[in-house]
Amino acid sequence: MKFVPSIEFEPPEIIKKFQDEKLKENLLYLKNNSKYYQNVFNKNNIKIEKINSVSDLSNIPFTTKTDLHNYNTDFLCVEREKIVDYITTSGTLGNPVTFAMTDKDLERLAYNEAISFTCAGGKSTDIYQLMTTIDKRFMAGLAYFLGIRKMGAGIIRVGNGVAELQWDSIKRFNPNTIIVVPSFILRVIKYAEDNGIDYKNSSIKKAVCIGENLRDTNLELNLLGSKIKEKWDIQLFSTYASTEMATTFCECEYGCGGHEHPELIITELVDDDGNVVEDGQIGELCVTTLGVEGMPLLRFKTGDMAKFYTEKCKCGRTTKRISPIIGRKNQMIKFKGTTLFPSAIFEVLDNTDLVNNYYVEVSTNDIGTDDIEIFVSTNCETENNYKFVAQLKDKFKARLRVTPRISITSSDVINKVQGKEINRKPKKFIDKRSNNHDN
Repeated sequence: MKFVPSIEFEPPEIIKKFQDEKLKENLLYLKNNSKYYQNVFNKNNIKIEKINSVSDLSNIPFTTKTDLHNYNTDFLCVEREKIVDYITTSGTLGNPVTFAMTDKDLERLAYNEAISFTCAGGKSTDIYQLMTTIDKRFMAGLAYFLGIRKMGAGIIRVGNGVAELQWDSIKRFNPNTIIVVPSFILRVIKYAEDNGIDYKNSSIKKAVCIGENLRDTNLELNLLGSKIKEKWDIQLFSTYASTEMATTFCECEYGCGGHEHPELIITELVDDDGNVVEDGQIGELCVTTLGVEGMPLLRFKTGDMAKFYTEKCKCGRTTKRISPIIGRKNQMIKFKGTTLFPSAIFEVLDNTDLVNNYYVEVSTNDIGTDDIEIFVSTNCETENNYKFVAQLKDKFKARLRVTPRISITSSDVINKVQGKEINRKPKKFIDKRSNNHDN
């Protein structure tokens, strides 16, 4: 089939040989066109002719977000006349990074999404309702549109929010799939319940979910995924992607991790010392993009912590699969002897009915260890706040074994801190630790 690449079903040794050749092509392109990587190769006396396989990547230094910030234009491999689209990262962990894309890059982006949606059972006869933004310099919304168009399927560009318009569009156009941040599904359901909409018998049969985990590392539905499934028995597919790698890892129907596309990306998981971790171990995801013309990246450290599943999938694909993202390396918290990532805190809050909105603030206390304070707006009556806080603390203790400080505040204050008016993604995690450095 057109959007089911045969390489994804080949034996691992064939995939490895395939990627080794792709890597050599990529290195030659960088040597000839990238000012940044030319400097890296020269400074470190790297002879790309000696890099013959993916396993040789360990001889090349990592690329970091700091490098992208400090030397942004040096990563550009084409004349500016070839750039057709400018994109930025979300900037939730610092200043946004600019990415410039050529027409070839947009074609690659479309192909990436077409094979990803097909992996999730997508067909040309499907109609997708896009519940994420396509503007605000956002790569993903544009990628979804281009990919669905390439598949020959239909798309309704509703954008994020506005549950009333979402339901008007569903009733008007009868889409069978939504592309959505999963926590928004609960708001869509709530609107339907409040307004007498028979959502369980609507045209929607599945959701392709972005931005939040639906599963834990055991590949079981987490609290958010379970809550959605209990309310609305539709198929749920998780995806993972980032602007920097311009590549998507999407689940197949068996929901056992996001499939890697070996013709588009090379992946590694590394430990704190930069060494590739053992099979089945958690590490920081590093990516080398393949086929990118404008701003390709070599051994880019994403900051995302995950693990790989390498056994053959039930769908027949033999490619590596990535776990749900466990957290960001620079956001790891040591609190009262327990290691936490913000996502674990978010999961508790997202699945507490009376929580309206929140943000989490981490700081260094007077003895030099991490301290957590959660600022919450709630729908409960003011006189019941004390009881609500006590119940929320019990919930944290049951789920995470520790109880952070909880402060009740207004939605207006939280919205201002999150920067909802100017940020593509609201800032839910504020890191004020003395040793924190954005990367």
